[in-house]
Amino acid sequence: MGNAAIRIQNLGYSYPGQLRNCFTDLNLEINEGARFGLFGPNGAGKTTLMHCMTGLIRYTTGSIQLLGNEVATFRKSVNKLFAFVPQDFSLYHELSPVENLEFFGAWSGMTTPAIRKRTQELLEVLDLASLRNKPVQTFSGGMKRKVNLAIAVMNNPRILFLDEPTVGVDIQTRHVIINYLKELNRNGTTLVYTSHQLNEAEELCDTIAMIASGSIIAHNSLNNLLTEHKEDGLEGLFLRLTGKSYIDVDVI
Repeated sequence: MGNAAIRIQNLGYSYPGQLRNCFTDLNLEINEGARFGLFGPNGAGKTTLMHCMTGLIRYTTGSIQLLGNEVATFRKSVNKLFAFVPQDFSLYHELSPVENLEFFGAWSGMTTPAIRKRTQELLEVLDLASLRNKPVQTFSGGMKRKVNLAIAVMNNPRILFLDEPTVGVDIQTRHVIINYLKELNRNGTTLVYTSHQLNEAEELCDTIAMIASGSIIAHNSLNNLLTEHKEDGLEGLFLRLTGKSYIDVDVI
């Protein structure tokens, strides 16, 4: 830890046709190897910020660097550094887990031997081996979540963005996913995470930022923020910092 995985400097962005800026001179730094959580109320700018960090939105002013690479300038090189697990499934439902992983592995430039080895690893660690050749469209929501995650980490990204990675899953599946995310992090992957599951967020995140009205209103280790604001959990901290109930939150 200590080197920046993500460095955002003086970020500015406004949607076309809107007078109000989503961000003006927003600054944020996320250390390499962090388990980072981003939270905030509806309209705070979380989704827009995540899309700027992953290059889905071209920001107007300022800089976003992933491991020293400017997102707006070095698109191809940056794309190889990170992966994004969206809340909506990003996979081919008519294909099996093996076929999905083979396709996305080849698309990312992996060799055939590397694809086969990595596919077997992921099927085992995410408890998908028994379903390896069945169409994903026959799977439960939880099993689809695991395939979605496997696709994202196929080429061992150094930064992994996660948008509600366990929404709609059972306790056992959540346990498998969270444990695997921790393993990825222990092996050096920086996690940038958001979820409505506050107990899960407290378990996974070591550093968090709260965003409101396009500005970072708090950024520190979770333990330091809880101590500073005399709260014993993330829900209470959220209420204190934003004044809004978490049920009203639309996380990235």
